[in-house]
Amino acid sequence: MPAILNPSAGQEKFRFSAPGAAPVLRPFVAHYWIVTWDLRGQDPYEQQVLPYPAVNMTFKPGRCRIAGVPRGRFTEVLHDAGRVFGVRFHPGGFHPFLGAPVASITDRFLAIDDVFGPAGQALAEAVLAADDEAAVAVMDEFLTTRAPEQPEPSAQLAAAIVARTVAEPGITRVDDLAREFDLTMRQLQRLFADYVGVSPKWVIRRHRLHEAAARAAAGTHPDLGALAAELGYSDQAHLTRDFASMVGVPPSQYARAQ
Repeated sequence: MPAILNPSAGQEKFRFSAPGAAPVLRPFVAHYWIVTWDLRGQDPYEQQVLPYPAVNMTFKPGRCRIAGVPRGRFTEVLHDAGRVFGVRFHPGGFHPFLGAPVASITDRFLAIDDVFGPAGQALAEAVLAADDEAAVAVMDEFLTTRAPEQPEPSAQLAAAIVARTVAEPGITRVDDLAREFDLTMRQLQRLFADYVGVSPKWVIRRHRLHEAAARAAAGTHPDLGALAAELGYSDQAHLTRDFASMVGVPPSQYARAQ
């Protein structure tokens, strides 16, 4: 769960699982995810999460919605007992369902039926009424009947570029990324607006912060100067400012808390 901040504390409060989608959906859906908790008799728990460049569709009693890519850290408050069932789409994977540039829903929430019409309301009711295994089957059937036979080539390209930034933390410049995929800067920016929802610079920066947070959460107390150099920051102070602006505390303090 690399996007979850302070993961060791979270594991004491909730359970997380990530069932796979049906094979036909794998070009579009990264995985389903299920969070369950039972905090009856305890104080509410506030979980902070770093954003991914991914659209999510979530189902919780009284709150079923589609979440565009959030550009800032977000917080989920858990209380009493409950479950959230979610669908995490690949970068570019939600485009054929939305039928519009993914940037049009960045930092926004939509009702399920805003995209899927009356069938979306029926879907929400079915998912909420089902147990985990049945909810996966319901979602598989719903998305399979609406997914195109083949993923869009531009969506595949966008997903490949995002995956490249994940695989290589040393990629720090957008122009280098454009050159590697034989695109102009304008083509790359437009591709990300249409299919990912955020800019290539945002994706590069966010994955660097994910990497820094994961290193700190591992309890290794990293050499921040060396880590800053590895992740392409100009110096340790730059990494510290960037980390604190998103996570809320400097990396050294975050590492000690783990």
